Amino acid sequence: MSRLLIAGGSDYEAQAGYSRAVVDGDWVFVAGTTGFDYATGAIAEDVAAQARQALVTITGALGEAGCGPAQVVRARYYLTRAEDWPALAPVLAEVFGAIRPAATCIVCGLIDPRMKVEIEVTARLSSP
Repeated sequence: MSRLLIAGGSDYEAQAGYSRAVVDGDWVFVAGTTGFDYATGAIAEDVAAQARQALVTITGALGEAGCGPAQVVRARYYLTRAEDWPALAPVLAEVFGAIRPAATCIVCGLIDPRMKVEIEVTARLSSP
């Protein structure tokens, strides 16, 4: 399979020169995805709502790549406040609870103060 670039509709993609996802062979690399609804430009204030929207965007990119959340083997969560973890964890478990990818959560700053969480995943097309 050749390299496939998948756009997600974010203005940041064009501004910074990146793709929402890149398929390279059996691997799908989904860029860090925040809680913006790219159709409306809106972002919720709540970390759980932001995470759900990010996961919708990620699931859409995975679908374009030919897979879904079940093929995710690695996840990284970037959280702006450690105190938000108790609200975030159950949302992540809704999608990844049975899949259980290798995962890391990092507390850090993000480029827009409205952003509370950013999620990045790697999937393998040949995974079950």
